[in-house]
Amino acid sequence: MVISEKVTDHVREVDVLIAGGGTAGCILAGRLAQADPSMSILVVEGGRNNFNDPTVTNPAVFLSHLAPDSKSAIFYQGKRSDKLGGRAPIVPAGGILGGGSSINFMMYTRAQGVDFDSFKTDGWSQKDLLPLLKKLETFHGQDPSIDKSLHGYDGPIHVSDGGYRATRAEDEFLQVAASQNYPEIVDLQDLQQNNGFSRWQRYVSPDGKRQDTAHRYLHPLLQDGKHPNLHVLTQTKVERVLFDDHNRAVGVVVLPNKDHQPMTALSDQSRNSITAKKCVVVAAGALGTPQILERSGIGNSEYLTRLQIPVVAHVPGVGENYQDHHLCLLPYKTNLAPEETNDALLSGRLDFRKAIEEKNPILGWNSIDISSKLRPTEAEVISLGPEFQAAWEKDFKDEPSRPLMLMGVVSSFLGDPSLVAGGQYCTMGCYTAYPYSRGSIHITGKSVDDAPDFDTGFLNDKNDLDLKAQIWAYKRQRELFRRLSTYRGELELGHPKFPPNSPAALVSFEGGRNPEPSSTEERIKLLDIEYSAADDKAIEQYIRENVNTTWHSLGTCAMRPFQDRGVVDKDLNVYGVQGLKLCDLSIIPENVGANTNNTALLVGEKATEIMLRELTSKVENEVYDV
Repeated sequence: MVISEKVTDHVREVDVLIAGGGTAGCILAGRLAQADPSMSILVVEGGRNNFNDPTVTNPAVFLSHLAPDSKSAIFYQGKRSDKLGGRAPIVPAGGILGGGSSINFMMYTRAQGVDFDSFKTDGWSQKDLLPLLKKLETFHGQDPSIDKSLHGYDGPIHVSDGGYRATRAEDEFLQVAASQNYPEIVDLQDLQQNNGFSRWQRYVSPDGKRQDTAHRYLHPLLQDGKHPNLHVLTQTKVERVLFDDHNRAVGVVVLPNKDHQPMTALSDQSRNSITAKKCVVVAAGALGTPQILERSGIGNSEYLTRLQIPVVAHVPGVGENYQDHHLCLLPYKTNLAPEETNDALLSGRLDFRKAIEEKNPILGWNSIDISSKLRPTEAEVISLGPEFQAAWEKDFKDEPSRPLMLMGVVSSFLGDPSLVAGGQYCTMGCYTAYPYSRGSIHITGKSVDDAPDFDTGFLNDKNDLDLKAQIWAYKRQRELFRRLSTYRGELELGHPKFPPNSPAALVSFEGGRNPEPSSTEERIKLLDIEYSAADDKAIEQYIRENVNTTWHSLGTCAMRPFQDRGVVDKDLNVYGVQGLKLCDLSIIPENVGANTNNTALLVGEKATEIMLRELTSKVENEVYDV
């Protein structure tokens, strides 16, 4: 059992080699090692070890990983797009052991059951996957109306509120939402319910610790002395997969990650080969995995030939079908108390180290207490135009559990705190559940350091359906916030620039004076804002200039039939070769109506089930002590 950034510390031949120590990869490694300690396993991770890193284990400082100088994330630069006001969006991905689960927002959100059924893949229906969804979690929801048969109670990942909530703001928001015909749903993660708001649980233990997969699946085995054949090589990039003369994967080529191991006269920057006797698994994420495959000679043969890469297998779906959830963050001023938002910690008014020393419970809070899955009314669908109505009738009307939009209430300002005055803010995050837009990612050269050709595809769908969904979401969320008694106006830098004297003009309560009327009960009676065509244009411009990633990349190596531009089959085998599987969100063929961490966890558990059946013929029923 070794975890080290030096390739010389590790064995050069293993049974199973996992290229990527992200969310799903850590699960696969831990589960395989637990099921068969004699099986030699090596995880190769490009980022650093996350063990007991306080910026990882303490949920409240999750935004630190998205800072421009972060060494915990990989920042992928997208291409400029006229659809985005000429912007070139940046999409972060996990760049540390545990991947996205080590740096994400920790929001417990399951896909809808129909999402899994839409894969149309044997073994991947909601009926097939529910046992694994239960297996991975220890659910701490206490409401007696929750159907316990839909949740797990002895899995590695604790799901709780982390011991801290801003209940006053939470209660009032749910009251206002109910007045606008969005009821409170006790368990929005039961795979079925929809069109309401819910009190959000998190991937945080009751004592306030993040539940990343490295800490929950991998580190316990690396430290217990019972798994000598489990190895983790960090700060090391996988250049390509090696194949024998029969197109069987037999290993990988690795080299140090220069971002973590700067080149010096004494450093070893050479490539090394590591052999896998039974299987190679690429688990580098939706943006990393297709690049490894293409450098290995798996992809569109025409494209690979142009780059002078020998073609091992012509699989044209590699790098295509990129999907994300499109996000708009809309901030508001409030009169909440300092302990009711996370702004003091994020702005430095509350010292992080001092908070750790004092064991401040706010460290266990991600400041996101309210979730939702929402659908427009029939009248709202019609108002969005005939093209939108046609898409709605095709994809949503007869699937009542499919939301159009996901919204989350964040009790803080999620931008650069130096841009706003000291105070307490709330932000509504609106992200499209099933965007129609598609992008792609491909390598531009043979080196791991060559920047990829990355087209996010944001808002590039025909008929602007994704844009129209965001316009609807902007209007709906604003009606909710302006009815709160804690509302003190929109934060101007995060909203559209409406025409002068428009009824939609932003509101400012100078000097902190109370809005009129001031009580929730009275504000609920406010009439909705009427938006003009010019107002709609202002909203469109704002969305194009500001819509961004939700850090939910998936789909670039889709699990589909080969003729449908699929890359892997139902058992995660890459088409055209042997002994090579994928294990990350790149295999998910269609988007899910949820934050994607839960689906990544699920992929790790499903891959384990598949590989144990194939490698050991074992049925693994053990769970971790929790």
